Formats: sequence, structure tokens, C-alpha cells
Amino acid sequence: MTPLTVGDDAPAFSLSNQFGKVVTLEELTAERAALLVFYPFAFSGICTGELQEIRDDLAKFQSEHVTTVAISCDPMFALRAYDDREAFFFPLLSDFWPHGEVARSYGVFEEQGGFATRGTFLVLPDGTIAWTLTTDPGERRDFSGFHSTLAELIGD
Repeated sequence: MTPLTVGDDAPAFSLSNQFGKVVTLEELTAERAALLVFYPFAFSGICTGELQEIRDDLAKFQSEHVTTVAISCDPMFALRAYDDREAFFFPLLSDFWPHGEVARSYGVFEEQGGFATRGTFLVLPDGTIAWTLTTDPGERRDFSGFHSTLAELIGD
């Protein structure tokens, strides 16, 4: 499966966050861009480090220009426990059932392992993808490309 690329239309979705509230791509991109951060597993080392990076520098990931959500195939209750432990302050979305359907639609589902790979997509309010990065499950992602793309988009 090939991940989506810049210029592709982002597939719509409706997923529950760690509190059971349904979140849609349409509402995320209603007034600003959305950064979708797919990750393999809650409570795992590299994933936790990446999400802590977002949490610890949240102003670069949440603003009037962009909102950020993290998406995994973990069940909602596992994401709630993960958020209770880490205090992320941004939505953790559950792509648990149908298992990996959204990750699959973005081309970042690992069929053999049953998890989302490290896919990252900046979706503009018009629904197109402006930036993307995918890395292997054991490889930490570098968000610098996202930051420079966002700066270009907002003229900063």
C-alpha cells in the first residue's frame, strides 16, 4: 500500500477520541489545517517520545493556523489511559474498528502487524494534503518539514 502524497485529497473520517467524542476530518479542517500523526502503539517508546515532543512544544502544533491529532489502532480506553498518564492536551483518535480503516485509506496500515505506521499528513481546509512524511515503525519522525511547510503556508 502506497501512502498518500502532496496534492492528494485526504480521505474523510469519523473517529472517537480518548474521551469517546467523535471527531471528523471535516470539523478539524473547518477553519484551519490539521496535522494527522499516525503512530503504531500507545505506551511504546518511540511513539511516546514523538507525542511528548508535540505536547512539550504544543504552540507549534496547535494554533489559529493548525490543529494536531494523533491516530492509532489502539482502542479508545487504552488511549484514555495513555492520555491520563502523559497529559497530551490534544486528541488521540482510535482507528480500532473497523480495525485500521482510516490508516489503510491513508496508505499507512501495516497489514501483517495490524497497526498504523508512522505516517504524518498536513491537511489543508480544502481537504488536500500539503505535506507528508512516512517513516518505518522503528524510525522516529522529524517534524521540521512540517514546521517549514506551515511557515510557508501562513507567510511566517
